[in-house]
Amino acid sequence: MDGANPGHAAALWVGLHILLMLVLSLLVVRLRNKHKVFLGDEGIPELAQAIRAFGNASEYVPPGLAGLIVLDITGATPLLVHIAGFLLLVGRITHAVGLSNSVGTSIPRALGMTLTWCAYVFLVAATLISAVW
Repeated sequence: MDGANPGHAAALWVGLHILLMLVLSLLVVRLRNKHKVFLGDEGIPELAQAIRAFGNASEYVPPGLAGLIVLDITGATPLLVHIAGFLLLVGRITHAVGLSNSVGTSIPRALGMTLTWCAYVFLVAATLISAVW
């Protein structure tokens, strides 16, 4: 598999982000089973945090992946796809860790959102340039 072939760069990051979503989902299921909660969070802080970590990733990952795929489809260099994919993944992991370990604001949460927004800004610029270039 040559990383320069169309789709390979995006495939790597899509796969890693799906893995992240699976891990976050499994953490929710594990806590639901542990606390015997089948709907909502029943006021259990660690379950509420796990649900929000998964929910927040569910809100931010799909648009980011769409941007990665569009970059790949339009023939952007794999390096651009890898930069955006890396920023997004590290941002989402950092944010999920911060959200899972703190009910309030925390450095990992803030850093995770900052990296996510950096990935978004990068994707906005790269996709718009790709559209007119």
